[in-house]
Amino acid sequence: MPAQGRSRRRDSARGGDSDPVAPPSRPRIELIADTDHPGGAMLVMDDVRQSYVDIDDPTYLDFEYIQYFASVLATLPDGPLAVTHIGGGALTMARYLQACRPGSPQIVLEPDTELTELVRRRLPLPRDHRIRIRPQDGRAGVSALADASADVVVLDAYADGRVPAALTTLEFFTDVSRVLKADGLFLANLVDEPGLRYLGRVLAGLRAVFGELALVSSNDVLKGRRFGNVVLAASSTPLDVDELRRQIARQPFPAGVRDDAQLAVRHGAARPWTDADSSVSPEPARDGWRIR
Repeated sequence: MPAQGRSRRRDSARGGDSDPVAPPSRPRIELIADTDHPGGAMLVMDDVRQSYVDIDDPTYLDFEYIQYFASVLATLPDGPLAVTHIGGGALTMARYLQACRPGSPQIVLEPDTELTELVRRRLPLPRDHRIRIRPQDGRAGVSALADASADVVVLDAYADGRVPAALTTLEFFTDVSRVLKADGLFLANLVDEPGLRYLGRVLAGLRAVFGELALVSSNDVLKGRRFGNVVLAASSTPLDVDELRRQIARQPFPAGVRDDAQLAVRHGAARPWTDADSSVSPEPARDGWRIR
């Protein structure tokens, strides 16, 4: 999804995977080869950088928030994981998991069939993968999944640069909890402006459903210096926050972790978003996401 932050190699990069709620008008889609990094390609939609894939090395993760996803997943036991992705794009995270945890059965909910066909044609998936793409949006796709069928659910879904309101409500999180196994993990890539008031209400919903939370973001976002991406982790069982902090300390750009106790102090009074009272995420600074 659109990401306000740095890549490993260029501060101007913006990225993420695509929108699981089909946009009202057809976006202009491009796959641009990275001349500085053989095998690399950027998915761009309406001049907004959405996903980066290295077809030769799927473990190469260009955007900060995707690196945070990988850091959280590294705290889980080794071996295959059953993962559902809400939002597809260029399938960055699905490819990464296929490479790092071969044999992982994965479902990707991506309603934009034209985007999926382009990505499959230009950036083919590896042989023997277990990635299945379903042309469904997030709410409908999750509601169709079986109980306790996923180890991990990953939310990385944007419409016109904003997280759809239907994907951050108490009711939606309750359905995600149904799909997850008892010790399952929910991961979300969200965005907010300084003050993190929108995120506070998302955290309230996650706390009501799961109970155990952690937040990862760049230091400048955590200090309220800019609009940016925040990765949330939620589970009904304790998260290994100490190991997560060790993983994040290895990232190329300064980032921090906030545990559940710290989040409760800062955001404990917030009310959850609900289906009757919900909102998309704050509007991004679109000029900051244009290709330079």
